[in-house]
Order: sequence, then C-alpha cells, then structure tokens
Amino acid sequence: MEDNRVWEFEQGLWTGDAEHYEESIDESAVMVVPTPPYVLESAAAVKAVQDTPRWDSVEFADGTIVRPQEGLIAIGYTATAMRGGDRYVAHCTSTYRRIAHDEWKVVQHSQLPELAVKADVQTDS
Repeated sequence: MEDNRVWEFEQGLWTGDAEHYEESIDESAVMVVPTPPYVLESAAAVKAVQDTPRWDSVEFADGTIVRPQEGLIAIGYTATAMRGGDRYVAHCTSTYRRIAHDEWKVVQHSQLPELAVKADVQTDS
C-alpha cells in the first residue's frame, strides 16, 4: 500500500462510520484506547466504536511508516481530531497486515492522549 493510501486508510478509521470500522479491523486485532477497559480485542473494539460518535475531521502530524516485512505496515503519528467544538490530541500507532491483494486489516492500534503525556512531565515542587 502506498504511503498516501496508508494515511487515507487511517483517516477512515477516525471519521468513517461503524460499518467501515468493522470492515477494517482484523478478527485477531488488539487495541489500547484511552477509556476503560483500555485493552480490547477486535470484536470488543468494534463494539465500543459503534457506540462512540465519529470524529468530524482528523489531521496527522509527525507521521512515520515502516514496512518490516512483506505484507506488514506499522505507522506512528500524532492525531488532532475535531468533533463539533471538541478537540482531541493523541499519539498513536497502528499496524496493518495484508489479507489479499489490495486488502489490508488493522491488527494493532494504540492511543496515548496528549493529556496523559503532559501529566507525565509534571514535577513535584
């Protein structure tokens, strides 16, 4: 998958409907999200997303793509997502595996919200 298609695929996971999300997640995926229960396997992740409002838009920064072997793509990036007046910033990773020619599924995704990063750098005075 070419780089621009990787980012389009990832954007669809943030802004697409629940059906698109379900079609994009591998049956043996694992995800780490910023709300309980935090660690989810694919069926639970898809169910959680069905009840979550989708983002209106998302922008990616600091993106990197690696291809450690044929049929495997891992990406890392900072996402800034908007929904109405709400803004969400998170540092994320996703890993895709190729199922068939031009068919890719997410096998791993994780999010570290910006708030958690800022909380880590606070010092006791």
